Amino acid sequence: MLLTIPEVLNSDELAQAKEFLAKADWVDGRVTAGHQSARAKNNQQIPENHKVAKKLGEMILSALGKNALFISAALPAKVFPPLFNRYQGGQSFGTHIDNAIRQIPQTAHYIRTDLSATLFLNHPEDYEGGELVIEDNYGVHKVKLPAGHMILYPASSLHHVTQVTKGARIASFFWIQSMVRDDGKRTTLFDLDLAIQQLNKDIPEHKTIIQLTGIYHNLLRSWADV
Repeated sequence: MLLTIPEVLNSDELAQAKEFLAKADWVDGRVTAGHQSARAKNNQQIPENHKVAKKLGEMILSALGKNALFISAALPAKVFPPLFNRYQGGQSFGTHIDNAIRQIPQTAHYIRTDLSATLFLNHPEDYEGGELVIEDNYGVHKVKLPAGHMILYPASSLHHVTQVTKGARIASFFWIQSMVRDDGKRTTLFDLDLAIQQLNKDIPEHKTIIQLTGIYHNLLRSWADV
């Protein structure tokens, strides 16, 4: 599943994020890269333990917790604390695949990366290049979203970020461990949930709503890994 989630952050939250980011320290982005991706990665990041990263991360996690589309699509069990990167001056990230398992910083806990997420924090007109390019069974997809919008996609996908030739591209990125690890099953549940929601709007008294809701929860009960 490749899904755009609009307006994860609203205009006020984006303005606040811009203020925080202006005060951040940036380091070589390879500090969080695996062995293979470190050779392809050329960007900057805010250190994981930096107060700006923690503050903005909390804002994003709070917003995601209230976002019905994200919850329906991801069925999140764990969310990795959001990280922040910046591309400028010709920087890019070559084709790579995200690590399957990541340790949550400063803990003994690990997360399985079922889904990857990129939340864009500045406007597309602020920079040239910087598209997130995702490869899946249906082809190659170029993603460059408005500020506050997020792309959600399987972490098993090959992907890269094209060279930023003008301005700076700033985003948050993180991973989600879903209650349903299989992408096909997770997509089926998402489609079924959307259909039930639409039926509730169109024909709220329709007798099949209870039946379909039961099917949804029985499938989730069967497929969930919690």
